[in-house]
Amino acid sequence: MAHSQQWQRIPTELSRGQFEQFVLPHLTAGSRGPASKLTAAIFNYILKLLYLGCQWKPLPIAMDRHGRPEIHYTSIYRAFRRWQACECFDAVFLASVVRLSHDQLLDTSVIHGDGTTTAAKKGGDNIGFSGHKNMKGDKVVAFCDRTM
Repeated sequence: MAHSQQWQRIPTELSRGQFEQFVLPHLTAGSRGPASKLTAAIFNYILKLLYLGCQWKPLPIAMDRHGRPEIHYTSIYRAFRRWQACECFDAVFLASVVRLSHDQLLDTSVIHGDGTTTAAKKGGDNIGFSGHKNMKGDKVVAFCDRTM
């Protein structure tokens, strides 16, 4: 088995410096109450949740000195939904791609399409329900060209 390169792993935690440099400028703060001191921790919990693929409640949250979770999972969920609604994750992704392109670390010579099974209702032969979990439809590979 070949040794895994550092750049090939999926990041599940950012350092404080990485978070403040790459992510924090694109996040919105809550409109009420004091500023959260756990913004970096919340973002790292969201990264871990996306990596693990678990639900919000069983997310492994660190304990404070009193043995209680340092933050409730619903607070992480609320921050996630707020950032999602404000399109903060899109801004973080776009800024990352721009930075990689500027540093000439982005290889766009290979395009990967996402092929998923989608219930496509193009014609009468594709419409229907078989009574089983299998759905009628077509295999769809979507490519978008937004340069026009």
